[in-house]
Amino acid sequence: MYETAEEMEVREHIAPFVYYLEVHLLYASILCVAAWALTSIRGSSATWKYWIWVATSVNFIVPLGGLFNGFGASRVSWATQLGGLDDVGIGISRNLIGGAVLLGVWLCGAAFMFARLLVRLHRDRREEGTAGGRNMTPLRRRFLAHGVPVTLSAAGQGPSVDGILRPHISLPLGIDRLLNDRELDAVLIHEVTHARRRDNLISLIHEVALCGLWFHPLVWLAGARLAMFRELSCDDSVIESSRGADLVTALAKLADPVEPRLLRAGAATLFRHRLARLKTSQPHRRRDAADLVLIMIYGAVLLACVIGTIAHTPSCFKVVI
Repeated sequence: MYETAEEMEVREHIAPFVYYLEVHLLYASILCVAAWALTSIRGSSATWKYWIWVATSVNFIVPLGGLFNGFGASRVSWATQLGGLDDVGIGISRNLIGGAVLLGVWLCGAAFMFARLLVRLHRDRREEGTAGGRNMTPLRRRFLAHGVPVTLSAAGQGPSVDGILRPHISLPLGIDRLLNDRELDAVLIHEVTHARRRDNLISLIHEVALCGLWFHPLVWLAGARLAMFRELSCDDSVIESSRGADLVTALAKLADPVEPRLLRAGAATLFRHRLARLKTSQPHRRRDAADLVLIMIYGAVLLACVIGTIAHTPSCFKVVI
């Protein structure tokens, strides 16, 4: 049975594409495992660990080999092809039906994850709209905290940062009666750090990537660690402001079962990690050396993975079907 020119062209492109994807995910996975190991070591700041996971997440998204070739690196004299990885692409190119089934499974998973993300964004937008609706105007107050807009609303569900491009802090009306001035200031410092770093945007970027890489367990791990160190790093800002003890008492009050809605469930799951760090009332100056070592090691691993990805995905390779 003869193949058409279109079918032959499809076969010729499938194997290289799958090979490129395998190499990219291989080195992104190596970097993710290294990030997990490095950020599990105590002593360094949660802020740098957070940015390490941001870089690790972005590395899953950016196809470095393809970008490098796009700038004209058609031949790399020191490059070698990773044996064995091209077998999957060759197998799929020889069995287009099986490849179509795999593509269908991936599309179903991606569609489900994307729909799940849209539903959550719609729910968050609706809740934000309810809290900021005109019918709530008599029960709302606005002010600025460290240059970030803050809204106190009767519809608030707890201290949080809403908005992606223009983030603002939402607090439940009456929180100023529940917390004293120092405790409220500690809560605001934590939330202001989220807003200034555009953490909601970073989280959204990772979740969009997860829609495409839903099948990869390390992408899920990266998301979980990103969320954990996002909170711990904001707590570091509170500690640096000598408000650690005040945030501990604020969290205890916000978690009061009488008013359970004031503290989101996601924050409660981090209590053990957060309280352990917040017990330190003064910043750790000795963390500077540990941070430097952490950054240097991670940077070296990141550079090695970038070079490895580029070296094993030059456009001069031709996968024989």
